[in-house]
Amino acid sequence: MAFQASAAIELNGELSQGALVRAKVQPGTQVFLNDEPVKVNAQGQFAFGFAREAELEQMLKLVYPDGLTELKPLKLTKRQYRIQEVNGISKKIMKPDPKAQARAAKDSKQVKAARAQFTPNDAFNQQFIWPLTGRISGVYGSQRIYNGKPGTPHYGVDVAAKTGTVVVAPADGVISLSVPDMFYSGGTMIIDHGYGVNSSFLHLSKLYVKEGDVVKQGDKVAEVGSTGRSTGPHLDWRINWYQMRLDPTTIVPSMKSVLAKENAK
Repeated sequence: MAFQASAAIELNGELSQGALVRAKVQPGTQVFLNDEPVKVNAQGQFAFGFAREAELEQMLKLVYPDGLTELKPLKLTKRQYRIQEVNGISKKIMKPDPKAQARAAKDSKQVKAARAQFTPNDAFNQQFIWPLTGRISGVYGSQRIYNGKPGTPHYGVDVAAKTGTVVVAPADGVISLSVPDMFYSGGTMIIDHGYGVNSSFLHLSKLYVKEGDVVKQGDKVAEVGSTGRSTGPHLDWRINWYQMRLDPTTIVPSMKSVLAKENAK
C-alpha cells in the first residue's frame, strides 16, 4: 500500500480508481471530498473511496478547528480492467422472468439499505485480513460483453474453494445483513465495519451469524457455496464505502504473499 503523510493529513491506501483509503487528521477537523462532507471520528480518523471509473482529479477540503481551510488536490492512477466478450447466451439468462426480476429488485433494496447505514465503529481502521485464502478466480472491475451488450462489471474478488470451506470476518464489525437465498447472490452477508465501510460475502452455502451479531476479526461467519447465479463454488468478497463499490485487494496484503507465509509454516 502507498503511504502519504503531511503535517495536516495522513493517507493510508492507494490513490487509484477503485481504492479504499483510510486517513487521519487533527481531531476536530472537518473533511470534505469534492465538497461532500465525510464523517470523522473523535481521533480524527475517517475513510473514503474512489469508484471504478472515478475522475482522476479529486479534491479534499480540510477545515481545521481554528477555522482555517486547506484544499488538498488528489491525483488518481487510472486502472485497466479485464474485458471479455461472450456470445451465444440464452435470452432467459440475459433477461430473467418478471417474477425473478421482482425478487432481485427486493434483494437489491435490502442490500442498499444495509450499505447505507452509518455506525460509529472504528473497525474500519484495522489492518484487514483475507476472509479466505486460495486461488483468485475473479478480479474487481472485470466486465463481460454478453451478445454484444456490456454486462455489469464485477465488483468483488473471487476466491475459489470447495463448498463448505469456512469464511472468516476480515475485520471487527456488526452483521447488517444475513440472508440465506438471494436471487443473484444466493447466501449473502454484510459486515458493517463502521464509518460507511462494509464487507459483502456472496454465494454462501451456510451462514453462521444473524443480523445484529457482533463479530471479531478472524471469527468464523459462513461457508463457501455456489448459491444464486454462480457457476461453481467460490467466495465473492466485496468492499463498499456506503454504496460505492471498491476493490478489496486495496486494503489487504497480496494473496501471493499471504499464501507464501502459510506455506512456510
